[in-house]
Amino acid sequence: MPLIIVLFVVVFIVVAVLGAQAAKKRREAMAVLAAKLDLHYTAEKDYQLDNRYSFLDKLRQGSNRYAYNMISGSYEGHTVMVFDYHYETHSTDSKGRRQTHHHHFSFFILTLPKSFPELTIGKEHFFSKIAQAIGFDDIDFESHEFSRKFTVRSKDKKFAYDFCNARMIEYLLANPDLGIEVDQSALAIGFPSRLKAEQIEYNLKRMIHVRSLMPDYLFDS
Repeated sequence: MPLIIVLFVVVFIVVAVLGAQAAKKRREAMAVLAAKLDLHYTAEKDYQLDNRYSFLDKLRQGSNRYAYNMISGSYEGHTVMVFDYHYETHSTDSKGRRQTHHHHFSFFILTLPKSFPELTIGKEHFFSKIAQAIGFDDIDFESHEFSRKFTVRSKDKKFAYDFCNARMIEYLLANPDLGIEVDQSALAIGFPSRLKAEQIEYNLKRMIHVRSLMPDYLFDS
């Protein structure tokens, strides 16, 4: 067997072993965290969650979608769910070979007591500016700094203005890494990669704080 093939096999085995060890360590850390927060934990893959929350844009990307390392239950008076999420995308290299790309990130969902129109809030970036240029509306606010740093989209502008009140704007400016989505009875925050287990509780509290900044009158029947 040529030396290059042997080296490739050895590297593949080492990477696989290290990956398995890292996955095991993460499962253990998430289980400890769930116990600390008095929440339920399961490591099993859930292939149906994207169907249950199909209205959330972040969970509709790619193929082979599933949630795993799920922590759920009642936390500080709210029904919450935190999980790792996986999806695949595909591309073709210069030689025409199909390549699969695996994406993993952390996602948080808080169940609201009422259904709301879709609203997305994310950092302003190059591609969002292109989207605006070709007709995708970005709602502007009196705070020029907020409008410059965040892209806010909703078909219901009144709800967007109610949600992005002065206190919410102040909080988001102080926490520019937060990406928020509201749709139906879900308030969600997502991240571009998997958070460390020790970052989960902090971000649970940030999601709940976002919920606390929603005006009470939004929940009046």
